[in-house]
Amino acid sequence: MTPPEAPKDGNIAAEGITPPAVSVRLETLTKRADFQRATRSPHVAKPGFVLQMRKRRVDEPAAPDTIRTGFTCSKKVGNAVARNRAKRRLREIARLALPIHGQPGNDYVLVGRKNVTATLPFAQLQSDFLHALNILHGTRK
Repeated sequence: MTPPEAPKDGNIAAEGITPPAVSVRLETLTKRADFQRATRSPHVAKPGFVLQMRKRRVDEPAAPDTIRTGFTCSKKVGNAVARNRAKRRLREIARLALPIHGQPGNDYVLVGRKNVTATLPFAQLQSDFLHALNILHGTRK
């Protein structure tokens, strides 16, 4: 039995509909040295998080067309449950916005804030993230 939405002629996709091409890859920062270099770079503090951005040097091993992201929440944010919830929310706002608004060749680190990152409305986190990106990229003050 064939489901009603299955094409009858065996084509997988309709003509003219192509999946979106991914032009930017996101990688996760894992080395402590990368986080320390981002700490000394420009940053923007928002109510729910702090966003740090660092332009990578040409001689670094990461590919120049990638955007690397890191997420950190200290014990000040709360217990393990609160820290994990805050990091999940930070990961999601980065996943949604950085492929479109991020600049390849940059490292972005999001730092969670105490009692706010996990409880702030998600829409506000997203708008704050876009505003912080605009400030760091120099498109808005």
